[in-house]
Amino acid sequence: MAELATLLARLRETPAMRAKQAIQHPARRLAGPPAKGEDRYTRPGDDTAAFRCGDGYQLLAMEGMLPAFVEHAPWFAGWSAVMANVSDIAAMGGRAQAVVNAYWHHDAVAADQLLAGMEAACAAYGVRLAGGHTHQAPGNPACLAVAITGWARTLLSTFHAAPGQWLAMAVDLEGRWHGDAPYWKAFEGVPGERLRARLELLPALAEAGRLRAAKDISNAGILGTLLMLLEPTGCGAQIDLDALPCPAGAPLERWLQVFPSYGFLMTLDAADWPYVEATFAAEGVPCAVIGRLDASARLWVEHAGQRAEFWNLRERPFTGFACPPRPEEH
Repeated sequence: MAELATLLARLRETPAMRAKQAIQHPARRLAGPPAKGEDRYTRPGDDTAAFRCGDGYQLLAMEGMLPAFVEHAPWFAGWSAVMANVSDIAAMGGRAQAVVNAYWHHDAVAADQLLAGMEAACAAYGVRLAGGHTHQAPGNPACLAVAITGWARTLLSTFHAAPGQWLAMAVDLEGRWHGDAPYWKAFEGVPGERLRARLELLPALAEAGRLRAAKDISNAGILGTLLMLLEPTGCGAQIDLDALPCPAGAPLERWLQVFPSYGFLMTLDAADWPYVEATFAAEGVPCAVIGRLDASARLWVEHAGQRAEFWNLRERPFTGFACPPRPEEH
């Protein structure tokens, strides 16, 4: 038990995990009466806000890049800002339409690289770059934020997660690490049509009624992303680390902190698993069942015959965007 417990203790204290917990401050400020029905989709907790529009939903999301990332890797920061946003739209069961950006910079050459990265990503993912706000002058910090809009017919909302659903992970393993960072890049040298086809799997499965909820795996890594998926409904889960799709030779601790260019956690009914597995396999994307949801609000982890608790959301909120206690707990 000590080996797994030690690993989980280190993962709880990574900078990315601490950064997600800092969201609790604005979460308290934004807290209001519990939302019901489709009002839930306009409140924090999902990867995008979703607003009913005719027979579908308009989606809206935004990503801010770390200033050090923008300063030291401007092209990749520009690409990543678009990539993260289109992944958020896909995780909601949607299709991206257009992005706008706001950036500040002090260096014209680096600013051009930032824009070039955004332009390249928009071309690859089939999204329009619709402008935004520019502030380029000596003395400025290097900052970038990108907002996106899209649409969905059927939502994959975290508010749809429920006890008894299976938990699956899909990730493109045909990539490589970005230096010593946790970024797993599976887009370099890949035709845009292939990137778009893989993103299309999420809305297609949503519209086929085969998925319930989804989250793109972000800088909080696999376990942090799972906590964000569970927290809005107060669900818990059991996850088997030995079942994770993983690149050959990747150290487990590093892979658990991965921020992949294409990776999703999804919940589904057991009966839909063969269809979901076959759909991802047809596009060459590894997908595996890695756990099951329950009503405990606790995340339990299994690995190599050991079992340990990673988090108890009732005792320790993660982002703070949590639902009220279940009725039976009043």
